Amino acid sequence: MQEILDFLHECKTYYLATDDNGQPRVRPFGTAEEFEGKLYIQTGKKKDVYRQLLENPKAEICAFSKGTWLRIAGELIPDDRVEAKKDMLDKNPSLRGMYDENDDNTIVLYFKDAKAVFYSFGGEPKVVEL
Repeated sequence: MQEILDFLHECKTYYLATDDNGQPRVRPFGTAEEFEGKLYIQTGKKKDVYRQLLENPKAEICAFSKGTWLRIAGELIPDDRVEAKKDMLDKNPSLRGMYDENDDNTIVLYFKDAKAVFYSFGGEPKVVEL
């Protein structure tokens, strides 16, 4: 898990792909943290990405840095607990201007049944089960 987090933090921006009624949608994200041994991301409940994940929780992340890229595929499961949201916001204080763990908008989601794969040009893929 730490290797995945370190890579995502180094990249600063990763891309999250979701399904919107059969149309792939990809957008930049920046939050990725570990909470209770799971990989979490954060968004707002009012955003299309959240609606898309409720309709189809299958998602994929792709990030690239220094000739290596990481793909994480699995299901993103909402966790509406204040403790999980607070942990994410405490680790990403720049979000506090837009989100609060007690508002009706902030949501964190964790990867379930996920597989992370590190790739590099010419190298063998490295698989990490989450």
